[in-house]
Amino acid sequence: MTDFWIDLRSDTVTKPSAAMRDMMQSAPVGDDVYGDDPTVNLLQDTAANLFGYEAALFAPSGTQTNLIALLAHCGRGDEYLVGQEAHTYRYEGGGAAVLGSIQPQPIANQPDGSLALADIAAQIKPDDVHFARTRLLALENTIGGRVLPREYVAQATAFAHDQGLATHLDGARICNAAVQQGVSLREAVAGFDSVSVCLSKGLGAPVGSLLCGSRALIESGKRWRKMLGGGMRQAGMLAAAGLYALRHNVQRLADDHANAAFLAAELAKIPGLSVSTPQTNIVYVDVPREEMQGLSDALAAQHIRVSMAPRLRLVTHLDVTRADMETTAQVFAQYFSNTVKE
Repeated sequence: MTDFWIDLRSDTVTKPSAAMRDMMQSAPVGDDVYGDDPTVNLLQDTAANLFGYEAALFAPSGTQTNLIALLAHCGRGDEYLVGQEAHTYRYEGGGAAVLGSIQPQPIANQPDGSLALADIAAQIKPDDVHFARTRLLALENTIGGRVLPREYVAQATAFAHDQGLATHLDGARICNAAVQQGVSLREAVAGFDSVSVCLSKGLGAPVGSLLCGSRALIESGKRWRKMLGGGMRQAGMLAAAGLYALRHNVQRLADDHANAAFLAAELAKIPGLSVSTPQTNIVYVDVPREEMQGLSDALAAQHIRVSMAPRLRLVTHLDVTRADMETTAQVFAQYFSNTVKE
């Protein structure tokens, strides 16, 4: 019995490559809370330059970099506008409200993941003591694997700035968006006052995210990071993984996108399955509820891991190959062929 699994639950399941581990092993380190870790400093400077900001901050997770951004942009009693489907609103434990006394104002996402400008405008509160003070527009790109159109991003961020709002991007998978659109990382984040970038999803690092922004925002962020328990000491070994990821694993995301497109096309051939056409590395498959357990068992029997749900999400990444996609598609096809025959 092999220990190898085709793991399609998320692009967070990747393992550091041998080359990444070598770079981690040899990284010079210091105490980052004192600002003395040369590898952390290099990672932060590299990220700031790549994304076009004055400064950057390395933190343990994207949840923390997003929260640091919200805390730095907003004060107690302030409000941020955010999509109903957004990670910062739905999947990060309500941290802004619980730890920052910042009120989220959720807005329904459009089918392409955007927030309609009219809906944004309608939720900006007047200057009145009865209301929380609207301070920030927070968008996400990619969102559910969808890439926000560049024209929309330009319009939304310009509108927010015209209304006196700051802008933040949860760019956990912004590198996927940049590769899919064929633009630079700077172009992909244009218009945002800050951006959170995850290193441990498709980029393949074992841990860590970056917050990029103005020097003043990052200085404020350092205080919030310490308060949240994110001040690390000899973090250079982790930062080295992030450096390797930014240097070697951005453009290769196109391989993940191609594998997702291949998998989706193969699954779409199976009668009775409704399959999304992926824009990046995330495929959605609508699975009949009565088939969920049987399909899950069939996949597990062939060492394929998924997080089974009626709307099943399959995520490609650097640790799965085209051959793995072929195997996965074959297991799906065989299972539903047997189901139809029965």
